[in-house]
Amino acid sequence: MTLHPVPISSTPSQTISVLLVDDNPSFRHGLQALLDFYSGNGPSRYQVVGQATSVEQAVKLTIEQSPTLVLLDMELGQSSGLTFLQTRPKGNERVLVLSAHREDEWVFRAMQAGASGYLFKTHLAERLWPAITTVLKDQIYLSPEVATGFFRLFQFYNGGALTTATIPLTEREQEVLHWLVQGASNNAIAQRLHITVATVKAHLTAIFEKLEVSSRTQAIVKALKLGLVAA
Repeated sequence: MTLHPVPISSTPSQTISVLLVDDNPSFRHGLQALLDFYSGNGPSRYQVVGQATSVEQAVKLTIEQSPTLVLLDMELGQSSGLTFLQTRPKGNERVLVLSAHREDEWVFRAMQAGASGYLFKTHLAERLWPAITTVLKDQIYLSPEVATGFFRLFQFYNGGALTTATIPLTEREQEVLHWLVQGASNNAIAQRLHITVATVKAHLTAIFEKLEVSSRTQAIVKALKLGLVAA
């Protein structure tokens, strides 16, 4: 398993309290191991203050421990992580969903219920750390493939784009942005447009500058919000 590289620091600046909510003990053990790795190799220390296997336990521990971060599975035996999102006492905790479900509807319902991010379990090793650091900054974490599906449903339920805007994108930049929103990789975009990967990267850099964003996910979110492309 390849772990996401973390900047090494010998003096952690803060302690992040974490609640693990998953009914699989092996998965919780794996999460604990990843958090221990981040604590030993990054600027923050992650302290697991509780582990829950049900919605009832999760709510109880959230009240008792006031965790900074909740790592939440969407399937908890006979119950659902969605129930926790809907019934939890609203505090300052950030909830990052870790799920095996890739269906757009699952992502949409979780985010609408108050999750700060949604991460596929299959991407845990390489994406958990950036997901955690993103939601702890009070920002939304969605991988490109998740963002596209989520905002497709958002537009459907809300009658289209949030607003419209004029951004001076070239025709080629619009084409690159279209495929980016569809979740295509740089290689896939290059093949579809018959250009090099280096050219794709150059267009993405220009798109990011014009949209005033710094990542693929942010570009997708902003493009869909502004109605620059259709999901």
